[in-house]
Amino acid sequence: MSATLTFWDRNPPYAAVALARLANVPVAATPDPKATKETIPTLSVSGETFTGTMILKYIARASAQRDELYGGSDAVAACQVDQWLDQAGAITPAALEAQAAALNDYLQLRTFLVGYSLTLADVAVWGALQASPLWNKVRGSGKVPHLARWFAFCAEVPQIRAATEELAALGGKKPGAGGAPAGGAGDKKGGDKGAAAAGDKKGGAGADAAGAGAAAAAAASGGDAGGSFDIGLPGAEEGKVVTRFPPEPSGYLHIGHAKAALLNQYFADMYKGKLLVRFDDTNPSKEKDEFVENIMKDIADLGLRYERLTYTSDYFPQLLQLGELMIRAGLMYADDTPVEAMREQRGRGEESACRGRSVEENLKIWEEMQAGSEVGLANAMRFKIDMKSVNGTMRDPVAFRCNLTHHWRTGTKYKLYPTYDCACPFVDAIEGVTHALRTSEYRDREEQYYWILAAYQKVWPGGLPHVHIWDYSRLNFVNTVLSKRKLTWFVDTGRVDGWADPRMPTVQGILRRGLRIEALKEFILSQGASRNVTFQEWDKIWTINKKLIDPVCPRHTAVETEGKVLLTLEDGPAPPEVVTVPRHLKYPPAGKKAVTRARTLWLEQVDAAAISQGEEVTLMSWGNAIITAVTRDAATGAVTGLAGRLNLAGDVKKTKLKLTWLAAVPECETVELCLQDFDYLITKKKVEEDDNFMDLVNPVTKFEKAALGDPNMRCLQKGDVIQLERKGYYIVDEPYDGVKGAGKPMVLFAIPDGRTKNMTKPGAAAPAASS
Repeated sequence: MSATLTFWDRNPPYAAVALARLANVPVAATPDPKATKETIPTLSVSGETFTGTMILKYIARASAQRDELYGGSDAVAACQVDQWLDQAGAITPAALEAQAAALNDYLQLRTFLVGYSLTLADVAVWGALQASPLWNKVRGSGKVPHLARWFAFCAEVPQIRAATEELAALGGKKPGAGGAPAGGAGDKKGGDKGAAAAGDKKGGAGADAAGAGAAAAAAASGGDAGGSFDIGLPGAEEGKVVTRFPPEPSGYLHIGHAKAALLNQYFADMYKGKLLVRFDDTNPSKEKDEFVENIMKDIADLGLRYERLTYTSDYFPQLLQLGELMIRAGLMYADDTPVEAMREQRGRGEESACRGRSVEENLKIWEEMQAGSEVGLANAMRFKIDMKSVNGTMRDPVAFRCNLTHHWRTGTKYKLYPTYDCACPFVDAIEGVTHALRTSEYRDREEQYYWILAAYQKVWPGGLPHVHIWDYSRLNFVNTVLSKRKLTWFVDTGRVDGWADPRMPTVQGILRRGLRIEALKEFILSQGASRNVTFQEWDKIWTINKKLIDPVCPRHTAVETEGKVLLTLEDGPAPPEVVTVPRHLKYPPAGKKAVTRARTLWLEQVDAAAISQGEEVTLMSWGNAIITAVTRDAATGAVTGLAGRLNLAGDVKKTKLKLTWLAAVPECETVELCLQDFDYLITKKKVEEDDNFMDLVNPVTKFEKAALGDPNMRCLQKGDVIQLERKGYYIVDEPYDGVKGAGKPMVLFAIPDGRTKNMTKPGAAAPAASS
């Protein structure tokens, strides 16, 4: 029976084609000419279609060599193969180094992943690595010799090599390429060739967040759904590129800043160059040491590898010298026009009456401004560019202003500060920055940047080097504001509990909410270097996060306190018995947990209400029971009690309801929990310029529910991620403290799963009992 495998030619399913050739299963690999980066590999056979790991499973099961591909007739080996299939689908660029290290350790004394011969597990993991744009860099680091040895062996298996050559002819990577060339830039002079080295010219880098599900499905079938970095920096030369990340210390970093930081890191690495981190501390009215400390924490969490850390304030003496040189060259003038009147004049393209001041008069006022005198405070120093320009940013922007506020770093030494537009071109040039990356919203300011830089190059002794501006799209999210002014308002008005509040789109806020840093990196890299401005849905990044946490996070049990119902089992164990079960059935390293079984159990009201008298149900981690009586409140209809008996011989596959429960006995020392969930801070998906922001502020964004947790949760630490079975994923924000926390519940934050929004709003229904 012939099958057809269609795919995007830039995203070839290596594992699927290699497996088909190895298993001697007829599969026609056919690129789809209409495919896009959102397209996932799809296998069509007899009118049915399969994606993801199901492609590999179908091919293996259709083969006469099925047993060999699953490690023989051993059921344990077959389960191990299935586990490796899941892990192959979870290989992502952001987590590749850690995943490769774990694989390397595993393969230290092994030739194959399962058993003593090549299996489906080896093909699946090999295909995921072959598709990864960063694999060759990791392989060439020398840190994973055992994994590199195993990969080379797999790549040279004749059928696998033939499959790689077949796909290369269709547009994929050449045999053994395994992603981008180690080290990055392929063309010494940069341009498109240099950019192609960030990933294959037809490959791109990262998993495509335009469909995180597409990324997972592609990886599972041995492909890679990648955002595109298929573009080069102008004038880039390998080993000479210097980028910079210049945060202003007036708030914490948000997710948009994270994109800027990681893109600058990416291009520095791509061209084997350097990344600088520079605090743009030119506005003492907004800056605090607290912000510097927390930005440095965010930079560490993002894993930035920078050459050196500097501050714009390091260059204040040179900037003041530069200001005087610009005045003497007739390229700056002092203006005492009131701020609002100046704004109106600029809007009309009307010259200020001060524009004709002499150099001598401007220099005299310059001295007054440096002294912070009354005359100095009344003036601003402006560039003399072109008040008639159609580009409003060229209409004599302000270069220096007086500010008597204490500077967090220099104190009261300076009374005169450069604007960002004034300082940035000079500091970029003096620090040797070759490429200044900016979001496309500042595109109008590029002309201004280049004019100012050119003017500095003329007046500064010895001149200054050129700097290339390269813009990329700003990262926007629905129902989210990234304006630092608006985020500051949320903090200052007490609508959130600080910059690290889990409702904030700051790096610290989203990490505290339960986002893994690997998921953040994966999402940002998946955006590629696109200049298209879009509004992203949050579900994309949370879907990537779920893919990372679900395979490893321990499982625990919680029962909501309000309305909980007692189930009495007539033949339940008395005294109670304690059994040990895995904390994660498919991930043994998660360890084990103790479960107390007793004659009386707590169930949630929503589960109790779903049970009919005489119905057989499954008590999770125990077995079946038959409910013999249901007692309800006559007035409200709420269930007030249940009675039943065990039927442990019953078939758990035939019951409709699978119920979570906790033993209702003193021996089961449950933990009090406060389950918290959150809504968006604003109610509108996309904020327009003419919107009244106050009308969009969500009045209620935090929701709490009291619950009881299983005793094993006492050992959880702050930051631990777990799954509360049948409720969702949670991160521990305040752990159990038996000494200080008497009467104080553990606090857990709900982690969005990328699919459904299970808000713990007061009165909201919990998920129905599993069927």
